[in-house]
Amino acid sequence: MTKVVLATRNQHKVVELRHILADVVEELGLEIVGASEFEGAPDVVEDEVTFEGNARLKAVALARHTGLPALADDSGLAVDVLGGAPGIFSARWAGRHGDDLANLQLLLDQLADVKDEHRQAGFVCAAVLALPDGTLRSAEGHFRGTLAREPRGANGFGYDPLLVVEGDTRTAAELSPEEKNAISHRGNAFRAMVPHLRELLG
Repeated sequence: MTKVVLATRNQHKVVELRHILADVVEELGLEIVGASEFEGAPDVVEDEVTFEGNARLKAVALARHTGLPALADDSGLAVDVLGGAPGIFSARWAGRHGDDLANLQLLLDQLADVKDEHRQAGFVCAAVLALPDGTLRSAEGHFRGTLAREPRGANGFGYDPLLVVEGDTRTAAELSPEEKNAISHRGNAFRAMVPHLRELLG
């Protein structure tokens, strides 16, 4: 069985990815594990200016450290009327990394005067597979919708309570985990990675 290490210490993300890639994991005999299983796994400074660049930094560093194939992703919210912002700054839009409530409130304040028909936005996720020999493959996924005027739902995190899913009346935070995985930017990016996994690890 080939171990593939995911660039996260969040066990929830590891379980989520195992679910998203369940078919190819079984087909290729892969075992997806988190970075926390490896002592001294690097905490990479994400100083690139694209989602793909930041994901590549994390995947390459982890592949070098572990000697195993590594998967990493970087994602955020891109608001059309803001020219794609907050983008790579999504997690620290209000100044402090990971302060979801402050980030949501700032975004709502910035868009307070924007009419409903101009509140289109979407989550973007770039995924990168890095092998210890330097081989790289990347894929991207999107999850479109419009921004509500107040947060709704308790199932998500980040900006999930604001994004009303395209073709639905619910926000991303009102979907079940199974519903969200089936259409999310992260799910779409890693499903787009499957042909690369087959090519390089099959």
